[in-house]
Amino acid sequence: MADMPPDREALQALLDFHVEAGVDLALDETPHNRFAEPAPAPDRQPEPRSPSQRQAASPAAPPATPARPLPKAAAGTPDDAAHLARELAAHAKSLEELEGLLAEFEGCALKFSAKNLAFADGNPEGRVMLVGEAPGADEDRIGKPFMGRSGQLLDRMLATIGLDRTSVYVANIVPWRPPGNRTPTPQEVAICKPFIARQIELAAPDFLLCLGGPATQNLLDVKDGILRSRGRWFTYKAGDGREIRALPTLHPAYLLRQPLQKRLGWRDFQALRRALDGTE
Repeated sequence: MADMPPDREALQALLDFHVEAGVDLALDETPHNRFAEPAPAPDRQPEPRSPSQRQAASPAAPPATPARPLPKAAAGTPDDAAHLARELAAHAKSLEELEGLLAEFEGCALKFSAKNLAFADGNPEGRVMLVGEAPGADEDRIGKPFMGRSGQLLDRMLATIGLDRTSVYVANIVPWRPPGNRTPTPQEVAICKPFIARQIELAAPDFLLCLGGPATQNLLDVKDGILRSRGRWFTYKAGDGREIRALPTLHPAYLLRQPLQKRLGWRDFQALRRALDGTE
C-alpha cells in the first residue's frame, strides 16, 4: 500500500477525480493485486484406469442451473422496443400511470445499469416544463432529475425570475443514467422518446424550456446547434394536437464548464419571464 496517497485530502482528491471521470462503481469489495504472480494450480490427481474406478472417483455433477431469461431489452430489436414504448405511453391516462409503466418497461438496456428511475421532479401543474437530456450520478442515486451541481445552478437561475420547483416541472428525455455519464445513443433516445412525449402531453405546460442541444434537437426537430437555436421561440406540437411555446437554452452542466456563457442563459430566462408575464 506504499503507493497510496499519504493523507486524507489526497485520498479525497483521488476519489473526486474518479467520480468526475465516471468511475462510481466498485466491482468487488476486496482490492486485488492484478500484477501478483498467479497462485499455483493444485496437483492433478491421476485419472482412474478402469471405468468403474473412474465413475467412483468422479465427483457428483452439480445440479444444472437454469438459464437466466434474457431481459426484454435483449429480446427484440430497438425498433421493437420503440414500438412497444409508443403503445405503452399512449395508454397512460395520468403521470402516475406513465411513471408506473416506465418503471416496468424493460425495452431500454439503460434500466439494467442504472440504480433508479429519475422520472420527474417539481410541480406537474406548473406553467413551465423543463426537459434535459439524461440523469447524472446524483440524479441516479436520488431518483430525481437535476439533483447535482447542475441542478443547484438551475435552481438559482429559476430563482432569478421568481420560480422554483414548486412552480415548474422538470424531466429528461432519457430517465435512466447512461453508464459513466456518457451521451445516450440515438437508439436509446428513440426508445425513450415516446414516454417524454406523453409526459409533456399529460403535464400540458404553457411553456417548454429545452435544456441543451439534445433536448432541443429531439423535441423540436432542430438541426442547428444549441448556440444558434437558443433564445429563439419555437412551437412544440404535442401528440394530442396542442401547440406549446418552446424556448431552447443552454444546459446548466454546460454553463458550469463555460461560466462566461451564463449571460446567454440569463437572457433566455428573462425571455421566459416576459412570456409568463404576457409581454413577449
